[in-house]
This record gives sequence, C-alpha cells and structure tokens, in this order.
Amino acid sequence: MTDNVITFVGAGPGNPKLITLLGREKLEEADLVVYAGSLVNPEVVNYCKGEKVDSYGLTLDEITKKMADAIKEGKKVVRLHSGDPSLYGNVVEQMEELKKYDITVERVPGVSSVFATAAALGTQLTLNGVSDTLIITRPAGKTLEEDDLKGLSKHNTTMAVFLGTQKIEEIMEKVEYSDDTPVAVVFHASWPDQKIIYGTVADIAQKVKDEGIIRSAMILIGGVVDPVDYRRSHLYGVAQEPL
Repeated sequence: MTDNVITFVGAGPGNPKLITLLGREKLEEADLVVYAGSLVNPEVVNYCKGEKVDSYGLTLDEITKKMADAIKEGKKVVRLHSGDPSLYGNVVEQMEELKKYDITVERVPGVSSVFATAAALGTQLTLNGVSDTLIITRPAGKTLEEDDLKGLSKHNTTMAVFLGTQKIEEIMEKVEYSDDTPVAVVFHASWPDQKIIYGTVADIAQKVKDEGIIRSAMILIGGVVDPVDYRRSHLYGVAQEPL
C-alpha cells in the first residue's frame, strides 16, 4: 500500500478462510478497516488489529471522509466488502468520491457468494447439456426502479438472484421458467449457520416463508440446481487435442 491509496477488499462469502491470501494480508496491515456491517463475518474483520468501523447507517460522504481523514494521518486503510465488491458493491461511486480527496483505490477481488452457493449445492453454474450461461441479476428495489426478471428468464438458463429473498414470491411470479423448474435458496452460504431450501418455481416462495428467511440468501434457478439429464464433458476425453 502506498501514500494516498485505499484498498478495497472482497471479504468472500462468509467463511473466514475464503478470503484471499492477499486480502487477509491487507487486513492484517491495516490501521483502519471500514466494513460492510453484518454482511461481513466478524472473524474476517478481526484479521485487522487496528480500528474497525461498521459502515451500516453511514452516508457515502461520511464513509469517504472517515477513510480520507485516516489517509491524511498516514494510516493504512481498507474498505471491506462482502463477497466480491464488483457485484452490487457500489465501488465505482465510492472511488469517484475518493478522487475528490486525491485518493486512488486498489482492488483485491473476493470469492462471490454465488460461487459459495454452487459449492453448497454440490453443483456447477454452467453444465453441459443443461445451461451454458449464467445470468446474475436482482429484483427492483430502493436502488433499482425496474428489473428485467421476466425478459431475462426467457433465456431459460441459470439465473442467480441477489438481494431478492424478501421478494421471492414476486420474483417467482415474474419469471417465465416452467413451474417445475428447480430452485434453491441458500442462506448464508459457507457460514456456520448455512441453510439450503430446495423447491421449484411453483413452491419455493412458500417454503422460504415457512423457514422465516428474509435476507442474506442467494436464489438459484435452473436445471443446474438438480442436475439429472446432462451431457458428459468432452474436456476429459481420451482423444483430445491440446488446449
């Protein structure tokens, strides 16, 4: 870390061992870590022995000033996001604000919760003969006026829905998958209290409601959730040309 540089680190999906080696190194070196509230496992935050600030409830201006003031004091600063900050992490607007203080940002990628979800389900997000495409999206909400769940679902491929558990009934009504399409909802993927709920487009909303899950869960829709009729990959064939 050099002068006037803040490091944005992806904390990973929850399990404290799923942060990258570089990410942990940056946390251990930091004098200040500003972390994304309950979305980040406290065990990951505690890799930092310096000051720790929960950004929940703070405005963008307040977060930026807190970090900029620390940089002025010669401190090493880390902004810690859940998963990977490039997915729904609002990093670009933070970087723009930091430019006003002549501060640049270096990024350390993290393991996204979408990959922890696939691992928890024992499946893969793309599967030969089932789905060659992954759509990552979210429902409309406070920061998104209108979504395209209906249109995107017409591709009939794997769909990972972030930030949608509270609206799962609405989501299942919008999507144009058949009612018997497999769906899984994974709460706190890779955390000790991880929970998996299996269902279909027709019944998953009620199952999630019955379990009382309203946040911190990934919704995965598509045949990869229950991979039965797939084709074996040619990658491991005996007569392959060099890659």
